[in-house]
Amino acid sequence: MDKTRPIIIFKKKRGHGGHHGGAWKVAYADFVTAMMSLFIVLWLLNSSKPIQEAVGGYFRDPNGTASKKGSTLAGSGENLILTKDNMPKLKDQLEQKIHEMIDFEKLKNHIEMTVTSEGLRIELMESASGTLFDIGSPKLNHDGREVLIALAQELGKLPNKLSIEGHTDSKPYATSGTYSNWELSSERANATRRLMQANGVGANQVSQVRGFADQRLRNSANSLDPSNRRISLIVQYIAKNNDEDAKPSAAAEQKKLDEKSPTAAPPQTSGKKE
Repeated sequence: MDKTRPIIIFKKKRGHGGHHGGAWKVAYADFVTAMMSLFIVLWLLNSSKPIQEAVGGYFRDPNGTASKKGSTLAGSGENLILTKDNMPKLKDQLEQKIHEMIDFEKLKNHIEMTVTSEGLRIELMESASGTLFDIGSPKLNHDGREVLIALAQELGKLPNKLSIEGHTDSKPYATSGTYSNWELSSERANATRRLMQANGVGANQVSQVRGFADQRLRNSANSLDPSNRRISLIVQYIAKNNDEDAKPSAAAEQKKLDEKSPTAAPPQTSGKKE
């Protein structure tokens, strides 16, 4: 009897490899973050300057606390409060901005900035042929619009209030009737306000618009001097908050109360011995 050998089949069970963990997720997240940063940088490089300043201001002050220190209305993040201590800094910045204008050589003798007790006073003076406005009219010409827009874009970044004044010389207004230098100076000041508020100055930033006619002559020796016809912009100071410094300490208050209260009389001793 033939004996056949049994056929033995070995089946090898192959399992999956061990758990590799989530290391790949970390690497992928780093890659996605790097790509996002790249695209943000490329977007910023092609965006306008106000957007770049706004994004930079956010990263400098993400909590928005800069508004307590006088952050700009345009969101530049410069956090500049203008007091008597740093008003000359604004004067230098505005002069530099005006120097960059195309027609600066033509306008440089008609713009003057001085730091006064009110704040920074910017005088925009007329010439005999009319530098800012058409002759005898409240309509701004090209040069006037250009310089006011440049100033509005810078002053609009500040928390400071603005006053706008219109002035004329003593030459009577040409047309007869009720229209006079009073109306002309007021309308020129208002035209300045409208243009500046349309180009950066905040709606609530202008505190006063005044027309003085010929009552505040720049050159009193010559009331017909064209420089008497001018627009004055006053950037008003912001008072420092010294409430905490002025507030007396509790110990000082107690000392004042002790000084005001009558002193206790020493106990009287009788001449009688115990």
